This record gives sequence, C-alpha cells and structure tokens, in this order.
Amino acid sequence: MSEAVIPAASVAAPHEPLPLTGERTVPGIAEENYWFRRHEIAYARLLDRCAGRTVLEAGSGEGYGADMIAGVAERVIGLDYDEGAVAHVRARYPRVEMIQGNLAELPLDDESVDVVVNFQVIEHLWDQAQFLRECLRVLRPGGHLLISTPNRITFSPGRDTPLNPFHTRELNAAELTELLVEAGFEVTDMLGVHHGASLKALDAKHGGSFIDAQIERALAGQPWPADLTADVAAVTIDDFDLRAGEIDASLDLVAIAEKARH
Repeated sequence: MSEAVIPAASVAAPHEPLPLTGERTVPGIAEENYWFRRHEIAYARLLDRCAGRTVLEAGSGEGYGADMIAGVAERVIGLDYDEGAVAHVRARYPRVEMIQGNLAELPLDDESVDVVVNFQVIEHLWDQAQFLRECLRVLRPGGHLLISTPNRITFSPGRDTPLNPFHTRELNAAELTELLVEAGFEVTDMLGVHHGASLKALDAKHGGSFIDAQIERALAGQPWPADLTADVAAVTIDDFDLRAGEIDASLDLVAIAEKARH
C-alpha cells in the first residue's frame, strides 16, 4: 500500500538511488523503511535456501535482495524488464549477473537453475499462471520457487480490485496455493509475515494502525511528524515475525514450492 501513494519520478542514473515509482521499494529512504524491512525479511529468513546454489531472482527491482543472495549463493542471475533497474543493478551490485527480459518468457534454458526467487512481484503480473509455468520450466528437478506477495485479505480488505494501481491481481493463501499447484509445483510451506511485539506497540501508539498512519501522511503531501519519521526509520526485520499459522491474518504471504524430482 505504501507504494501506491508515492508519486512517480524519472529514472535515476545508474549510480544514484533508484526513484520511488510506486512499483518497488528501495533502501536508504527513512519514510520508506517500514516497507523496505517488510520486504527484506523474506530474503533474510530464506537465504539458507539459496546457499551454494544457482539462483534466479525473477523481478529483481533495485537489486538489494539479489545482492544479499549473492553473499551465499554460487551464482545469482537477476532479471528485470526495466532498463533503468538493469543498469542500476549492474553498476551497484556487480556480484549479480543482470539481464533484461520478460517474466512471461524467461530467457533461460530448461532446468538451468536450482532456485527461483520472486518476492513482491507476482501481484504486478498480468499472466501469473504463465509466469509460474516458466519458473517450473527453468528449475532443475527438486528445485525450489520462493515467492512472496501481499495477502489480499489484509492488504486490500473488502475490495474486488487492488488498492495499489500497479497491482493486477492480489492473492490470498488459498489462491496462491491453487496457482502454484496448477503450474505443477508442490507447496511445502505457506508462511505469513506478521507484526511482532514492537510493531504492535507502534500500532497502538499511532491510533491503531502504524500502516495507516504512514499512508495518511504520504497522502497529505506534507512533512511527516518527527515521532512518526523516527519510528518508521527505526524499524528492522526483527520487528516482524515470519511463521506458519494465522495465515489469513498475515500481512504478506511467503510460499516455498518444489518442483518434483524425476
């Protein structure tokens, strides 16, 4: 939801921070820190799944996640459709082998990677089923797809269309599971991102919803109150919980899906 209220900006030069266009979150911006950390937790908690493996990050965006993976993986291929993002990653994160391409037709050979990472991307795609079939194709037998996406139930509650204008279709846990199974995957884990104790305290402090407090200030187009800015800037991944259970109450869904072994 934060992404939906950030105005578009022009593409930055490769060595400058990528702008907030509404489609991605980027590191190093105090007012964006809550959303950045909420995305980052999936990378941090699932890094061990990438250790020593050949990994494709499909939809790598700013590239910070692919670079995190590069710290443990044997090889990391980043893929993004946006020319500015591709140039940025190549300049800033040289450990990532960055290529430009369409997620609906992955420019990789069959059975060429061990892990596909797709965090906070599938909700932007028009043909989600086609993308998942492509993930299955490029994975080696026994390989894993790691995927995260906003939980429709809590992200756009009571709505038939997403709040975020860059999202084409948001999913709940049952819908994500159905898509993965229909594409040929076995879903081995379905986890949810939740507020931990410190973020629950900030919910109470900021009128019942820390998220809504941020969105209201962004929509107002005025400087943020100092206490809200400080609270947002101080958020870390340890303020979130990633766990099974209460999946329909989660903020984001994190699924681990496996391609069958021959």
